[in-house]
Amino acid sequence: MPVYNAEDFLAESIDCILNQTLDDLELICVDDGSVDSSLEMLNDYAEKDSRVKVFHQENRGGGAARNVAIEHAVGEYIYCMDADDMIELDALEILYDLSAEKDLDMVIFQAINYDDKLDKYYHNVYYDMEELADFVGNEVFGFDDLDDYIFKISVTPWCKFYRTKFVKDADAKFAEGLIFHDNIFYWDLIFKAKRMYFLRKFLYIRRRHIASSTGAGDKRYISTITINNMIIQRFIDNNQFDRYKQHLYNRKISLIYRRYGEVQDQYKPDFYDAMKEDFSKLLDASVYDEFMELAYDHNIKRFNDVVKSRDFKDFEKRYNRKGNSKNKKSLKSKVKKVLRKFK
Repeated sequence: MPVYNAEDFLAESIDCILNQTLDDLELICVDDGSVDSSLEMLNDYAEKDSRVKVFHQENRGGGAARNVAIEHAVGEYIYCMDADDMIELDALEILYDLSAEKDLDMVIFQAINYDDKLDKYYHNVYYDMEELADFVGNEVFGFDDLDDYIFKISVTPWCKFYRTKFVKDADAKFAEGLIFHDNIFYWDLIFKAKRMYFLRKFLYIRRRHIASSTGAGDKRYISTITINNMIIQRFIDNNQFDRYKQHLYNRKISLIYRRYGEVQDQYKPDFYDAMKEDFSKLLDASVYDEFMELAYDHNIKRFNDVVKSRDFKDFEKRYNRKGNSKNKKSLKSKVKKVLRKFK
């Protein structure tokens, strides 16, 4: 469990681990330079329960904290938990028994979102993973069985239960100093996974609040560009790039463009500069013609809007023109529906 300024939710998260029906476990907490009372709370738990191990480091990010925790893991299986989320009290026993019974490298399971302001639970297609569930059914499967379904699996580590030997043999690491760091850990493992199973159960409760790192939309979102390039390199290193290159080219443009739309306005100029620098490298690359052949029309348009804009203001005009056009079409459609009611 990586911990950074989590005092508001930490006790609830730790309690749902220590009160698991499976009690033969250790909880490795890595405080990532918290400036609130988180470290004090962790030390209090460690004094009362010998299963809690606490490590402290200067602030290096969640990826670095997870890597430290994995280095110290000695159990047969590894589970990654966020310090502001919750898990069902019988989850680890269910996952342990299933993994042992089927001799699994990894169990994948479902998560549900929780809005702590509204006290409301809601589903998300990305964490439901119903398409994957329908595809694999009740069978044990490996990477070679998945084809494009590798992109239908949530990359998050907290909806997976791992065999420790599998993780360490793969030398899987979280990206350090970047948000969206779990992407790299996922791709480090998925290529090597031979025995996986999908458990159609909602065992994890993902809390959404304003301080969540992936919901902040701050300057760190620019790291999505680096992360996408790292993912492509993972495909190259595992001799899978040619098989998936069309998907990867389009995925990169779509995801980066989406993150641009999510980032706070004050950080958009910096995001645009980084995006243009990255996209422009492709103009001189040997794969440019291949990219233009494989990219979908809307992604070619997005790419050209970025590289052909004179500056951030010019790009924003192109970007907003696209958005306004969509809004006008949507408004026209709504007006037509209203008029039809009166006919």
